[in-house]
Amino acid sequence: MRERMIREIMAEVAGIAGIDARELELAVRRVASRYEVRKRGLRETEGGEARQTDHARLFLEAKRLEGASEKTLRYYETTIGRALEGMGKSAAEVTTEDVREYLTRYGEERGASRGTLDNIRRVLSSFFRWLEDEDYVVKSPVRRIKKVKGAQRVKETYGDETLEALRDACATPRDLAMIDLLASSGMRVGELVALNRSDVNFQERECLVFGKGSKERLAYFDARTKIHLQNYLSSRVDDAPALFVSLKAPWRRLMIGGVEARLRTLGKRMNLEKVHPHKFRRTMATNAIEKGMPIEQLQQLLGHKKIDTTLRYAMVKQQNVKLAHRKYIG
Repeated sequence: MRERMIREIMAEVAGIAGIDARELELAVRRVASRYEVRKRGLRETEGGEARQTDHARLFLEAKRLEGASEKTLRYYETTIGRALEGMGKSAAEVTTEDVREYLTRYGEERGASRGTLDNIRRVLSSFFRWLEDEDYVVKSPVRRIKKVKGAQRVKETYGDETLEALRDACATPRDLAMIDLLASSGMRVGELVALNRSDVNFQERECLVFGKGSKERLAYFDARTKIHLQNYLSSRVDDAPALFVSLKAPWRRLMIGGVEARLRTLGKRMNLEKVHPHKFRRTMATNAIEKGMPIEQLQQLLGHKKIDTTLRYAMVKQQNVKLAHRKYIG
């Protein structure tokens, strides 16, 4: 690092009239020998090896200020830290080839999917783009790395019969109300478990949810959900503010893992694989599109920032494409 600094200093002053380059280099070396030299953004660890920390910390602070959730920040921190450690360089030293090699090696060693690799690429792109904007690096090394394309698969949705079977499999008013709210509102499971009783307006059949980035929006539910929610709340003997709580005392707020575990249990009763809360959201979006809901309204309903995200949720059934072809073309 010291030699690199000396070369950079000499390059800066090269060609300036009246300077004896050899004498200057000797003087710089004498001064530099009395100091410990390391690149800005690096600091010493207990083992004596330098590692990059400040750039990632500043980036995360900026994202937190922009409203990123703690879950997103933890993912950013883990992904960036693992990448820099895997490349063995500070952020300011990373090149495009380093990133390409890291992504390739990560995929081979961990058997990661192309979707996972693209998620890592997107995080690194956001990180280095921020470093570029803040003048910590001249140019982002991820700028020339294109999206990692994966196989486009049509993701499954729940049919009407499957939804009814899931409702029949519910043994408690809570589970029935939970499934109905997921199916009719299309809200995220994280939004579901964060709801309080006071967030629900039964008169208007709506509830106030806090989506990604701590953004508020209204989510709506149908008449059947209203009845089942009221039945569930009237059956409770606790005064906990949470809308959904555990089935036994001390009636703690139901968490995401609890919802997922309960749905898996219901799925096993019916010999269904991969019963997951997010599938209810995709089902609602697909049904809304097929019934003619404008995509802009669906975007608002789902709480998406970009309409491209909404389009990925709205899977159009092939049979409907066939009927549309016959109607408009055939």
